[in-house]
Amino acid sequence: MGRRDVIAIGGSVGAVAALKQLLGGLPSDLAAAVFIVIHVGARGNNLLADIFSEHTALPVTMPDDGERVEPGRVYVAPADHHLLVVDGVVRLGRGPRENLARPAVDPLFRSVGMTHGTRAVGVVLTGMLNDGAAGLADLKRCGGVTVVQNPQDAAAPDMPLGALKASDVDYRASLADLPQLLVKLTSEEAGPPVPVPDDLRLEVDIALGRQVDAERIAMMADVVPMSCPACGGVLSQVKSWPPLRFRCQVGHAYTSDTLAAESEGSVDEAMRVALRIIEERVTLSEKMAEDARRSGRDAAAAVNSRRADEGREHAETLRRAMLGKARTADDHEGTE
Repeated sequence: MGRRDVIAIGGSVGAVAALKQLLGGLPSDLAAAVFIVIHVGARGNNLLADIFSEHTALPVTMPDDGERVEPGRVYVAPADHHLLVVDGVVRLGRGPRENLARPAVDPLFRSVGMTHGTRAVGVVLTGMLNDGAAGLADLKRCGGVTVVQNPQDAAAPDMPLGALKASDVDYRASLADLPQLLVKLTSEEAGPPVPVPDDLRLEVDIALGRQVDAERIAMMADVVPMSCPACGGVLSQVKSWPPLRFRCQVGHAYTSDTLAAESEGSVDEAMRVALRIIEERVTLSEKMAEDARRSGRDAAAAVNSRRADEGREHAETLRRAMLGKARTADDHEGTE
């Protein structure tokens, strides 16, 4: 069975500072490979490996696709690529974004769980929303050990809280205690192998960018009357849960939290666009009314004046709706 020899770590907001501290507490003779995904976006400058190298005795690299995994090294995901581990080899996938991110945390956790099973350790650090929750749960389904940073200790507690809600996490630790915990876990014998679920293999294929047809998606998800914010395609609800998740036929994936946040932004934008259009129509109607009066066309002037008044009423109604929506959001944040 061997010992646990792979550590997968994911985070977003506040995670760079957290990892400087965590990596600095790991020994130079750590007998495990460490993989890191932080949301850096599509146009990141790929400076994280250099930044982390200054804080740890372990060698830190931005890996190449196809590179063999070596213990005692730290591998950091590059911008615009999912970082995965398949059969002892680093794979950089260009599959669809997951939770609006590439690299995303979930694909790393799934691939490590699929390949290393009970020899894997997954760690969720500070971050917004709940990226990583589904992947950590999948890693646990493969027999891996799961760890989250204590939410009270995190700069942004959403990701640790999301992971705790999605599965029965094995360990919760403060950032200061994480290095010692990881050393302990990697010094222990791994348990017996656990069968890898078929749906997990499919999701790893999607992250790698492999062609996946609608029939295969239907094996893991049921169609729902919702559309993908990225491509407009039909969404399907993933059968394995929690957390509640969705995928489209292209492969874009969302937890319900991420989808709700993205939909909220789309609604706000639509309301702003609608308000601008109404205000422009009011201005046009006013000018048309003025032009009609100058030309002695009183009936046309009256019609356009009414249109301007109606437009102003519609605009005011929309402003009140937007203000009420904003106050509701503020009140909700105040109760959390």
